[in-house]
Amino acid sequence: MVLALVIVVNYDMLARTLANRPLHGAIELVQFAMVLIVFLQLPDVIRAGRLTRSDGFLGMLAITAPRVAALLQRAIDLLSFVIMALIAVATYPLFVEMWHTQDYFGIPGVFTAPWWPIRLTVLASSILCATIFVLKVLKPGKVTDL
Repeated sequence: MVLALVIVVNYDMLARTLANRPLHGAIELVQFAMVLIVFLQLPDVIRAGRLTRSDGFLGMLAITAPRVAALLQRAIDLLSFVIMALIAVATYPLFVEMWHTQDYFGIPGVFTAPWWPIRLTVLASSILCATIFVLKVLKPGKVTDL
C-alpha cells in the first residue's frame, strides 16, 4: 500500500510538472490510502507490542517497583480499550449511514470513491484494537514485554 502511495504521488508530481496533466483523484487516493495504512496495521502493531510510545518511565519503574509498573500498564491498557471502544461506537452509525446512502467523496465526473470502505476499516480496526487491549487488561504480560 505504501509503495502504491509513493507511485501515485510521484506520478502526479511528474505529470503536473512535465505535462501539466495532474492525475485525477490523486488527493482522494492519498487520503484513502493513509486511513488504510494506519488502521489496517494498528491491531497487529498493538498485538505485537510495537506501538510507538514513550515508556521509559514505565521501564524504570519496573526495575524499582514492578507491581506498580504492572498496575500502571494495566491502567494504560484499560484506558486504551476505552478510547478504542469509543471510536468504534462513534464510527458505527457513520458506517451504517454511508452504507445506506452510498455517499461518495471526490469530484463527481472526475474521480469518486465510496466512503463506506474507509468507515468499515476504522470500525473493524477499532473493534480489534479494543479486543486486544481488553485481553491485555485481563491477562497482562510482564512490564519488560513493553
